[in-house]
Amino acid sequence: MKRVGILAGREVTFPESIIKAINERGNGEVVAEMVKVGGIRMDEEKRYDVIIDRISHEVPYYRATLKRFALEGTYIINNPFWWSADDKFFNFSLAQKIGVAIPKTVLLPQEKYIQDITSESLRNLEFPIDWQGIVDYVGFPAFLKPFDGGGWKNVSKIWSLEELWHVYNQTGTLCMTLQEGIEYDQFVRCYCVGKEKVLIMPYDPSQPYLSGMQYVNVDDYLTPELHARVEKDCITICEALGYDLNTIEFAIKDGIPYAIDFMNPAPDAELASVGEYNHNWIVNTMTDFIFKKIEAGLETPEYRWSAMLNAPADAKKKITAKPKTEKAVKEIKAEKTVKAEKAVKEVKATAKKKAEPKAAKSKKAGNAE
Repeated sequence: MKRVGILAGREVTFPESIIKAINERGNGEVVAEMVKVGGIRMDEEKRYDVIIDRISHEVPYYRATLKRFALEGTYIINNPFWWSADDKFFNFSLAQKIGVAIPKTVLLPQEKYIQDITSESLRNLEFPIDWQGIVDYVGFPAFLKPFDGGGWKNVSKIWSLEELWHVYNQTGTLCMTLQEGIEYDQFVRCYCVGKEKVLIMPYDPSQPYLSGMQYVNVDDYLTPELHARVEKDCITICEALGYDLNTIEFAIKDGIPYAIDFMNPAPDAELASVGEYNHNWIVNTMTDFIFKKIEAGLETPEYRWSAMLNAPADAKKKITAKPKTEKAVKEIKAEKTVKAEKAVKEVKATAKKKAEPKAAKSKKAGNAE
């Protein structure tokens, strides 16, 4: 029996729906349930084959627990090691290098620092910052937003340098980015599952959360060409980042889809927020993905420490090689015997040839005497 665990926070409908979908399809052979954990021992045994992580980015204990479970071979959606290391500014830079359109973005030093950081601690930092050069590059309007965050928290639209200073001075210890604001003609939010299945959803980010007005059902919202490009960019981004579940947001201007947000490894999937159609799509597509992974054997990502715990591939091949048959052994022995006899003959012939010139030389020397 395979076990699938759901690690979730306050959300209700997505965990309930996917647990129900997996259990109905699993027929007792694949069982899904909410994860229950307490004190995690360092010699903890494997509990789950798959865990869908929806909350560890906000609970460090959960993140550490998932890393420990990964050590036992649990397949975790999404990879807790990469998720811990990832940030949005790196993602913007990476995506641009692999051909995705990205608004001009600048990483900014923090406005404040933790206790015990002094001016001596920051002697590598330019001062004063070239604010004019930054805004000349990015332009206005622009968005000031954390380099690592989500849910549109601490995001401000900026129209001038003076407004930028005012808002920046309130960001505290948050590390921020300033990104070119795309005055979009269209806006879409896209689910991407398994780095291959994409649902493009017309989306209005100006509407309040849970207003029922963010996700808009519009037929043929994008042209076929634009639809194909957005779908391709979603898959390209998720393949590069390695996320099995993600949402990617595009602000589309003059036919160009600019990816403005795509570090969402625990994307919103609540029924009241995304609507019935989108909710059912993500539940069914994730269920299909999990069963596909289980049937394929659940190959876990290649972690650096895994090489220390498992025998090298060539060693495994030697261990698992099939024993030779008796006939094959006889044939090998006979072949070796023939080779050995041939080698002996060649050695004798070589020795004889070397001996003949010496004899002739001795004879000639005797005649001379």
